[in-house]
Amino acid sequence: MEDISGLFELNRAWASGMRAQDAEFFNKLSQQQAPEYLWIGCSDSRVPANTVVGLLPGDIFVHRNVANVVAHSDMNCLSVLQFAVDVLRVRHIIVCGHYGCSGIQAVLKRQRLGLADNWLRYVRDVEDKHTARLRALVDTEQHARLCELNVIEQVAHVCETSIVRDAWERNQPLSVHGFIYGIQDGILHDLHTTVRHGSEITAQYEVAISALGRRSVDIK
Repeated sequence: MEDISGLFELNRAWASGMRAQDAEFFNKLSQQQAPEYLWIGCSDSRVPANTVVGLLPGDIFVHRNVANVVAHSDMNCLSVLQFAVDVLRVRHIIVCGHYGCSGIQAVLKRQRLGLADNWLRYVRDVEDKHTARLRALVDTEQHARLCELNVIEQVAHVCETSIVRDAWERNQPLSVHGFIYGIQDGILHDLHTTVRHGSEITAQYEVAISALGRRSVDIK
């Protein structure tokens, strides 16, 4: 087995560095978590939530899976969502995809990955829904656009959950956003999908889709 002791050395160096910045950091962190954000992102190792937005541990609650999918049958995702909304009382839910997503690539190229093919069926549904829009683009542009469309669709899925709808019904401050991250330049892009109430879902979905049609595809 490959030696992984280096991870412990890196951990000790990191912990020491954090204490040097703030001697009480870990003591304060251990008391209670009170993040304002829930991040639903891709499992891709190049897109760590805290790092890309410059937040410290304790500032953001995170759920990640392949291709940042929000499936109404996924009890893992729904449990995280419910805990974040009902217990932690987060004020913002961010669905963040990224350009260069391998899951998106597998769907477009009809690659067989094994068990993951079943999970990526959710992304295939997004592709099927927007077939005409995607066919008008060349291959590299198709990939970037499907990454964006997938985020927009998953934002809609979040908004349609009973968890989020119930929060809005009781007037809990809660906004749902869609972002996409460029791995090549490290920049987050707003996909103009912000929804603050159930009555806004359809209109904001149309705004987001329309905004994609008015600009060139980011290929990152």
